[in-house]
Amino acid sequence: MRIICDFDGTISRRDTTDLVLETLAGPGWTELEDQWLAAKITAAECMRGQVALIGGDRAALDAVLDSVELDAGFLDFVAWCEARDLPVSIVSDGVDYFIGRILARHGLERLPVISNELVGEPGAWALEQPWAEAGCAAGSGVCKCAATGLRGRTPPPKATTVYVGDGRSDFCIAGRADILFAKDKLADYASARAQPYHPFETFHEVTATLAALMGETAAEAALAAARAAAAR
Repeated sequence: MRIICDFDGTISRRDTTDLVLETLAGPGWTELEDQWLAAKITAAECMRGQVALIGGDRAALDAVLDSVELDAGFLDFVAWCEARDLPVSIVSDGVDYFIGRILARHGLERLPVISNELVGEPGAWALEQPWAEAGCAAGSGVCKCAATGLRGRTPPPKATTVYVGDGRSDFCIAGRADILFAKDKLADYASARAQPYHPFETFHEVTATLAALMGETAAEAALAAARAAAAR
């Protein structure tokens, strides 16, 4: 079993890129958002344009990132997975620098991350999208299906794939996962297509559900996670 998680709004309690844009970008970022929602541009084009509008110096950017909180149950979830040798990775249509700084603040920089890449310097930021894929159904800068081996670029995985997500960039990969955890827009999407999924609000519920699927009681799962966290 391998576990893949979205970041913004799934691991983080709110969308990190939106927070950065709201705080440091000019008003043009919302116009780009409207164009994307109206299907006039792709999600990848929208993100590139928005990142180019981010102002302020690096200290200002870091201050915004340092205000971002993680889901209340994510640290325990990672500890629970690591105690069972279940690999956890992050595949996000967000920004590598944003994600990396937030994870490092919580001692989670060891987690593998695939995302868009921030380049340039303050006042002249740009976004590189090495995981963009022609024909990606989501039109995102990161084709999550290709990045995870569920479509195209890499060999298909042999392990059961668990996916945890919440938004539009997760729509395509959600249909290819063996076990899906969904909330917000992703839950609505799965429900509309009669696709089976496990609803969740925090990673505490993800841990409990996976533990049950593996034959553990909630108490056993909580104890194992606590022991793993204490051992780090």
